[in-house]
Amino acid sequence: MILGMSIGTFTQLHVAISLVGIGSGLIVLFGMIGGLRLPALTALFLITTAATSLTGFLFPFKGMTPGIVIGILSTIVLLLAITARYGAHLRGAWRGTWVISAILALYFNFFVLIVQSFEKVPALRRLAPSQSAMPFKLAQLVALAAFIVLTVLAMRKFRPANLRPA
Repeated sequence: MILGMSIGTFTQLHVAISLVGIGSGLIVLFGMIGGLRLPALTALFLITTAATSLTGFLFPFKGMTPGIVIGILSTIVLLLAITARYGAHLRGAWRGTWVISAILALYFNFFVLIVQSFEKVPALRRLAPSQSAMPFKLAQLVALAAFIVLTVLAMRKFRPANLRPA
């Protein structure tokens, strides 16, 4: 039992929160590229992404796992993103800190989505029974390349002085 829920129910809640974080994060990312201010979706993205990391720490585990490491890293970059967005109001270098840390937090969530998809979706598991199989590596490489390109675009386009309200 975790927070009064069976592990299965808690896992479903954790996955749902994660998917909302990924969906809202992608909208925020494309909003950055489009020069849009999306305050409600930004808050939703940050809250659900933080909740994903925090609920991930509640699963039973033995020792340090890759999931725990990603959760710790995600929590750190989320703290930077929240500080840049709400504490420093995107002034000066904090704009870049916001863009990079927010997108990195989204990438971490997306990275875990790929890992879990290859572990849990039968068709993907057959394609790559281990994380060393080429389809898995290719999926992670394509995701990383896409996030790098999107981060560069967001860095170029997201200028708080020029933002339009959504």
